[in-house]
Amino acid sequence: MGQVFDKFQGKQWRQRQVKKITDKVFDHFKTQTGRANLTFEELYIAILLIYNDINKHLPGPHLDPPSKEEVRAMLEENDINLDGELDRDEFVKFMQKLTTETIALVSQGLIVTLIVAPTVALVTKRATEGVPGFGKVVQSIPNSVYASLVTLAVVLLQNTNSDVN
Repeated sequence: MGQVFDKFQGKQWRQRQVKKITDKVFDHFKTQTGRANLTFEELYIAILLIYNDINKHLPGPHLDPPSKEEVRAMLEENDINLDGELDRDEFVKFMQKLTTETIALVSQGLIVTLIVAPTVALVTKRATEGVPGFGKVVQSIPNSVYASLVTLAVVLLQNTNSDVN
């Protein structure tokens, strides 16, 4: 699905979206602390906030944020001026690297939820036509409603499975 977005809107679209998010988060911390850089602790809190938003707003499995050790290693990779903190440009590059993998995982979940589930719903509806009693009930449900119900069930199942893990 991420590739679909890239084809229609270009990779620059994703980079602009990440830049909007990072600017908002960076400005929040800058206003709160009065400083122009993010410390490691502030960076980790920012990542937790971003992952919380991703998990709240997108269907599919719950995505775990990187560990503190992973964030510390990425901080060292992206801290160009070696001051132990990230300025705005370093933070944008950091988040673009971090979100590339996350967006791919979210995209896979969206493909299953938005494309595969409705298709499977319509195939199973057709397969139940000859089942006595059950077939007539299923056939009386409009295709759009039936596909929506099955898709909703898939989303709930994905969320339940992620809660178990």
